[in-house]
Amino acid sequence: MRILVVEDDLPLASFLQKGLEAESHTVSAAHDGETGLAMSLDSECDLLVLDLNLPKMDGLTLLRRLRPLKPGLPVLVLTARSRVEDRVEALDCGADDCLNKPFSFAEVIARLRALVRRERPRPDSTINIADLSLDRIERRVERAGKRIELTSKEFALLEYLMMNAGRRVSRSMIIERVWNLNFDTATNVVDVYINYLRKKIDGGFDCKLIHTIRGVGYELSESGGTGQQLPLLP
Repeated sequence: MRILVVEDDLPLASFLQKGLEAESHTVSAAHDGETGLAMSLDSECDLLVLDLNLPKMDGLTLLRRLRPLKPGLPVLVLTARSRVEDRVEALDCGADDCLNKPFSFAEVIARLRALVRRERPRPDSTINIADLSLDRIERRVERAGKRIELTSKEFALLEYLMMNAGRRVSRSMIIERVWNLNFDTATNVVDVYINYLRKKIDGGFDCKLIHTIRGVGYELSESGGTGQQLPLLP
């Protein structure tokens, strides 16, 4: 998921960003309300993590301005305000959930997953290609009914390939979307992780799903990698 963190406490913002990126999410950060609102409106984020005590524009004002323009964006408010009235006001302004500071990172992750389950119907959370199934909410992968254990980065790579099933994707596209980095022609990290996936996804199966497209990159499909090079899915 693409997550925007709006938090003026720089160490906390950095902690959240690194932790969420370790969970294979793409994370951007803003440190004041005005920038946070602009980024919320301009970027294609899937979730907003929002502090209330922000410079330039407080979190409640941000919510009031954001909600009419992005009514479907899930918002988790993080607040040091302990009064029930403050949490109620945040929810009334458009927050979907509130979490008091200090908090555990595990609870942040659990609440974000709950918001995603609430916003996206469960059937849409599962991607199926042939006998391969990936559940984006439960982070579960199965092939022919057998559970396959993946690391967080392997899961993100497989999710990207499955979302672009039948489409040829280049190494640069993969590293920019999965690793959130500019492509470095000297790195072979994509090829290394593709090999990891092949062993886990295709090992022991006659029908191979992950194909190398010479001179282009990779394709996940049942067709043996004969699909057309189509525009990248959003």
